Amino acid sequence: MVDLINLVQTLTTPHPLDRYLELVRPTLTAREMRAEITQVDRSVPGSVTLTLRPTRQWKGHAAGQYVQIGVVINGVRHARCYSPVDPASGRSRYIQLTVKAHPDGLVSLFLARNAAPGMVVDLAPAAGAFRLPDLRPDRVLLISGGSGITPVLSMLRTLADEGYPGEVVFLHYAKSPEVVPHRAELDAIARRHQNFRIELRHPWRSDTARADATAPWVDVALVQSSGYFDYDELERVAPWFADAHTYVCGPQSLMDAVRKIYAAEQLEDRLHTEEFTLSLTPINADDVFGTVSFSASGIAADNNGAPLLEQAESAGLSPAYGCRMGICFSCTAVRRTGCTRNLRTGETDSDPDQPIQLCINAPVGDVDIDI
Repeated sequence: MVDLINLVQTLTTPHPLDRYLELVRPTLTAREMRAEITQVDRSVPGSVTLTLRPTRQWKGHAAGQYVQIGVVINGVRHARCYSPVDPASGRSRYIQLTVKAHPDGLVSLFLARNAAPGMVVDLAPAAGAFRLPDLRPDRVLLISGGSGITPVLSMLRTLADEGYPGEVVFLHYAKSPEVVPHRAELDAIARRHQNFRIELRHPWRSDTARADATAPWVDVALVQSSGYFDYDELERVAPWFADAHTYVCGPQSLMDAVRKIYAAEQLEDRLHTEEFTLSLTPINADDVFGTVSFSASGIAADNNGAPLLEQAESAGLSPAYGCRMGICFSCTAVRRTGCTRNLRTGETDSDPDQPIQLCINAPVGDVDIDI
């Protein structure tokens, strides 16, 4: 079958076979994976939940992983990464993505406003190391904030579907109870599994403080003078945390608070994190000089200190990218010569002919990138 596809691919040059097949039906592809949106749910303010039916190439996802989807906006294809919220289920015919509409998010706003049944999107295989291990731990602590709920919700639902016998705590921070997605699933899990403890935290408001008084989970409205996540909170919700494996995804402040505690307790090997916001080190003024050459395109520009992805776009190039957060590696390109600084770690590297991620690396002086 592969040899036949290769033969047909040769005969259809210069265009790939899938370019012709999509004229017949957008989801009829030989190699490229796509997905059709079958349902759209906008019941939760500020987000949209999409049910997608992938093409036959889909091989499923592990709980916590992400997928990259691509959409065409004003004639330009854009890709972003989102974590499925449904349980890991092998080669299921459907996956669910809950997308928070960020004010400056080109793709998220497009999907929130325009997604409709029948729309076809590009889909990449599930990826990412943030996932439940095949050998489940005896105890699991899940912590999330805001849109970071999606990968840990997949973990929670997977453990519930498996009839996991150990202790589970799911602690989620939100701006209000109304913006927490998939409340029905949380209700069902909390009622059905006595060994699962689900807790919600949100700022106190007089009109919502008792909104979930009858929910089968613990809903605590924090007074404005109280803190958020700290050691006392951790010990209260999961006093056994030192014996558990902890999975965290959320805003940088939440991630930093959890990491600080686990570092102090020397438990870093039991902490697993997923970034969905990019925290960069400040630009070093001493690095901002020289020229950035994009040798494959014959374009050069003055180094302005910004990440290489932004500098390439400012120079009129359109390099591939996905998450823009250093997670998906879609924007990887080869640094031929020069030195770059990793904006997450602050470390520099000048080895020639090395692949680097454009979104989280900035040039230090003269740099040649092969794009």
